Order: sequence, then C-alpha cells, then structure tokens
Amino acid sequence: MTAGPEAEESPIPADSSASPLPSATLGADKKRSLEQITLLLFITVPFVALLASVPLAWGWGVSWLDLGLLVVMYYIGCHGITIGFHRYFTHGAFKAKRPLRIALAVMGSMAVEGPLVRWVADHRKHHKFSDAEGDPHSPWRYGETVPALLKGLWWAHVGWMFDAEQTPQHKYAPDLIKDAAVRRVSRQFVLWTTVSLLIPPLVGGLATWSWQGALTAFFWGSLVRVALLHHVTWSINSICHAVGKRPFKSRDRSGNVWWLAVLSCGESWHNLHHADPTCARHGVLRGQLDSSARLIRWFEKAGWVYDVRWPNASRLDARRKDGVARREERTSQAA
Repeated sequence: MTAGPEAEESPIPADSSASPLPSATLGADKKRSLEQITLLLFITVPFVALLASVPLAWGWGVSWLDLGLLVVMYYIGCHGITIGFHRYFTHGAFKAKRPLRIALAVMGSMAVEGPLVRWVADHRKHHKFSDAEGDPHSPWRYGETVPALLKGLWWAHVGWMFDAEQTPQHKYAPDLIKDAAVRRVSRQFVLWTTVSLLIPPLVGGLATWSWQGALTAFFWGSLVRVALLHHVTWSINSICHAVGKRPFKSRDRSGNVWWLAVLSCGESWHNLHHADPTCARHGVLRGQLDSSARLIRWFEKAGWVYDVRWPNASRLDARRKDGVARREERTSQAA
C-alpha cells in the first residue's frame, strides 16, 4: 500500500463517554458469531443462484412478477445501504427524523450485508486508513504488480470478510451503540435477513396462488437479488479503488466508475466521496446519476431530513486537482 491515512474530515466520532457503553451488538467483536455464519451462508448460496440464473433465464425466461420483485427489493436494500448505512449512519451527511432513522436501519439490514453497527465500524475504519496499512479492504494490500493486484482485488471484494481480525465496534461506532433503537435493529440482523428473503416468495405465491410462483419469486427476488446487490456493493471496495477517473484530490486511489452508477445507487462516484466523505451527494459533476442524493433531496423537501451537507461550487473547487476545475462541471445542487 502506498497512500497514507486521509486528512479529510474524520468520520469516526469521538468517544468521550465517561461510563462504559452498553453491551455491544449481536456477536460483538467475536471471530465466530451467529450473524457471521448467517452472512457466510448468504454469500455462497445467493452466488450459486446468480450463476444458475443465466442458463435458467435463457432456457425458461423470467416472469415480469419475478423481475419486478427483484428490482423493487434490490433498490430497497441498495438505498438502505447507500443512504442509511453509508451516508447517514457512517458519515452523518444529514440528520433524520427518528422514524426515518429506524426505517433506514431496517432497509439497510435487508440488504443482508451484516449488522448495522459492524458495517459502520468497518467502513469508518476503512476511511481512517484508506488504501494504507490498517484498511480492512484495500485492493493494494499485497502490492502493485499484476499478480499482487489480482490477489488484492479478491481480498477487497470478498476475502476480507473472512479475516479473523474484527474492527472494534466500541471504538469506531460508539454513537450507534449508545442508541437503543439502532442497537436493537443491529442485533436483529438475522430477523431482517429472514424478512428480506421471505417477502418475495410471499408476494409471488399470493399473486399466482401457487407454490411454483412462490419458488420462482424466491429464486429471483431473494437469492439472485441478494447476490447481485452483494457484488455491486463489494465492487465499490475493489473496482472503485483500483480503476476509474480521479478529478478530485484524495489521499487514496478511489476512482469514479461510471458503469456501476445506476446499480450502485450513485456510490461508484467514489473519488468525490473520499475527497469529501460527509457530502450527501457523490455524483456532483454533470451527467453523474446519483439516485441516493435524489431521494435525500426528496426527504429534505418532505421535512424528514435536515442539515443536509450538499456540495457547492466553492467546496468542490477546493477539492479539485490542479487544472481540472471547469465551470461547466459544477455541482448539480440546484437540480
């Protein structure tokens, strides 16, 4: 690894509490815990389903109902991760009314990417040591040669989740642990995983009034959907730290990967995010689609969120690389 720790605003809250924090979330920092075993199962099983989906779709097709369930459930979980787990709980890009705060915690949990507190702790540690020693999932972990980068891409994409080392949650997410409602949702990871997987077959079975409808809905709307969302999310850790354009200054190798923008709900505009971690919008240049930012804007207009950290031209220009600033590529804050 070549880059040093970032000098931008730290996403890690100061732990100034004088009394011990409440008991940590389900599994705490143990190497083997119930949610880790569950996560392992729902990494491998949905991935097998994703591989099987290609010949199945080619041979028998996929119904509009199954496709609709896949898309709807995908974007519920995706925005739960991008708006909730990432921009809100990890970086505090805005403040949310309590009902939306809990809803975002539940939506993110339904993406089946691990408990909220652990997800946030890992990501805050990633920002503290981005692409440097201590980063949980840098693709540059093993060096810069082609074989080393290939090994590092696998590590950043999925391998790091099987590492024995766990990020201490009390150190990196004390604010979330102290929130009883958030702590409860995080402990209920297995429950929300079950709910997430059962909604598609329930809807499919009732809509077709058949077990076959429930089964195909479970395959496409649960297993394939979870696998696709997993690998898109993990691609932000791997691909977006190895390739992509870098118009903004950051002390790592985060890049913008345009072809992941729609599937990642705007997360693949990753260079600006690492240049300005608390910004509520990641796709700030002209033509950069960011559905997460659009939803945050709608939430703001509805009065559900406030104190949103939107970008502005001067803030962006201060983070641009020399010679890159162009007035026609200014923020779309007013959009």
